[in-house]
Amino acid sequence: MGILSRFGDIISSNINALLDKAEDPAKMIDEYMRKAVKDLAEVKEETAGVMAEESRTKRLADENAAQVAKYADLAKKALVAGNEDDARVFLGKKQELESTGAGLQTAYAAAHANAVKMRELHDKLANDISTLQSRSQTIKAKVAVAKTQERVNKMGASADKLEGSLGAFSRMEEKADRMLDKANAMSELNSAAVDEAKELELKYKGASASASVEDELAAMKAKLGFE
Repeated sequence: MGILSRFGDIISSNINALLDKAEDPAKMIDEYMRKAVKDLAEVKEETAGVMAEESRTKRLADENAAQVAKYADLAKKALVAGNEDDARVFLGKKQELESTGAGLQTAYAAAHANAVKMRELHDKLANDISTLQSRSQTIKAKVAVAKTQERVNKMGASADKLEGSLGAFSRMEEKADRMLDKANAMSELNSAAVDEAKELELKYKGASASASVEDELAAMKAKLGFE
């Protein structure tokens, strides 16, 4: 039956193949579950139709069987009443109904087999969806953890880069210190050398000047009679 084959493909669909192509498994799972629930609704509707067909063919077969039994009973009553011609008519009708009934029984058997397959298909799909709904929560949790781990890894990489930058800053600071030390040394080397003799000369010149002032002061005091 075509419908059974078509919905059989729904059950045998490979979710792993879908997830392998997904950049975000969590989003793909949601999409897959929406599709599965939609497919289940379609399978449910088709299953109800097949089961209804089974019920219809069974009802027709049962009604036919009842008619066969009725005309068989009428044929017996006609014979008991001594009416063979009437019995022949009833038996002819009975055989006609039995011929029709054979076709109805064949149709019912096929309808029943289809109904059983569709019901099994429906139940399996429903159970699979229930199982996948439970598993999807676990998968989503794993995806969330994986994304968090990715962010942690990126932060770790950023910290490593910052540590490298700090090392570079330390090297630049050392270089700046060396440049400053060298500049100070050059400044010291470039300054004029101190002439010790000149320094001492100034010292004694100052002392001579002080002695001259004292001598003049003493002479002025003597002249004025301060002594």
